[in-house]
Amino acid sequence: MILIEPPIQAKFGRALQQRALGLFLREAAQAAKLTGNVSVLLTGDREIRRLNRKFLHKDKATDVLSFPANPHLPKPDTYEAQGSSSAGDLAISVETAARQADEAGHALFTELEILLLHGVLHLAGYDHETDQGEMARKETALRKRFGLEIGLIERSGTAKPRRRGR
Repeated sequence: MILIEPPIQAKFGRALQQRALGLFLREAAQAAKLTGNVSVLLTGDREIRRLNRKFLHKDKATDVLSFPANPHLPKPDTYEAQGSSSAGDLAISVETAARQADEAGHALFTELEILLLHGVLHLAGYDHETDQGEMARKETALRKRFGLEIGLIERSGTAKPRRRGR
């Protein structure tokens, strides 16, 4: 389910393509082997900053936040929402996404797909800040599958190099 805050709907209107984003969300969740429903809030910088401050203790706006229904997930690619119909929630700042889309030279819709994919991978148990590049590799493969440009991990430079000998 995708919920768009009214001020964001008024500001960005048709560029949000709610139905198409919902279809992409389902495809991304299936590709990430994530079961259960994902709820998405499309909001602005002020609200995402409030959420980031409240839950992650970071007093700044960001592009996407992920809130897994079960934060103690088993190894990625094996997660199933046991007894739960919710895999978790995502919050996306459309204002930040619009700036990032402009910087990357693509449509806002494309940026929202990139953010949805990134968030879904976090809900599936991946974490590019602590893993050994598994999330970056998975995100790259899925971006190629969906025809998406460079993703968040590559842009941020937080991808960890692959260990030698593996």
